[in-house]
Amino acid sequence: MHLINGQWQSRIDVNDRAVQFGDGCFTTARVVAGKVRYPQAHLERLQHACEALLITLTDWQALEQEMAQLAREVTDGVLKIILSRGAGGRGYNPLTCTAPTRILSLSPRPTFYDAWREQGICLALSPIRLGYNPMLAGIKHLNRLEQVLIRSRLEQTDAQEALVLGSDGRLVECCAANLFWRKGRQVFTPYVDQAGVNGTMRQHIMACLEKSPWHCEEVAEGPETLANADEVIICNALMPVIPVRQAQAWHYDIGALYHYLAPLCE
Repeated sequence: MHLINGQWQSRIDVNDRAVQFGDGCFTTARVVAGKVRYPQAHLERLQHACEALLITLTDWQALEQEMAQLAREVTDGVLKIILSRGAGGRGYNPLTCTAPTRILSLSPRPTFYDAWREQGICLALSPIRLGYNPMLAGIKHLNRLEQVLIRSRLEQTDAQEALVLGSDGRLVECCAANLFWRKGRQVFTPYVDQAGVNGTMRQHIMACLEKSPWHCEEVAEGPETLANADEVIICNALMPVIPVRQAQAWHYDIGALYHYLAPLCE
């Protein structure tokens, strides 16, 4: 069952724009000991996405209360929040929509993340590249077909996550995570202003690095830059930080950056 517009149910209108056009956004938050981790960051992400998509949601307080309500009985789980423009007519015109749809659901947190943190993971270069669209870049909208294809190709490899490039061959992200690498005292992460998702944990890590011994910089680099990296990590709200042991043919140790960030990202 899902909490949809404040009611427990498992169906939405077939004319909802989420179904018809992927017209909406979402966020996925970790719940620990009955509380949503970084709730304000997730709300701000949804607010920013709604502004970009011209979706008018007025009752943010109700959404915040629903988030807290669902989290209350959860020890360690995942809260997913979907906001769509709501139900409307057949065509693209959004003016037929009367009110946005709020969908909240809970699921168990994947147990394999703990093993990944202990052992590190392998990244494989994805043959699926992301198209550039600066109007949608950074936000977590409901059009995830590129990620579905990336994940489908990843399942044909022995790697746990994918290195994903943009259409011009620059690093952007992983399938379901953001990417950082370290060279000495310099830490780098790809720009996500043309494609990709500006994850809540990515933002948190960049804020943490402002107070750290390392300097973080957003860059436009191809995958070959990882050949000289001292350390590579990936992150998202659920992991939250995972060390990378291998990317393509390049190997890394679990290093100081991971050990610095891991306790700050719980």
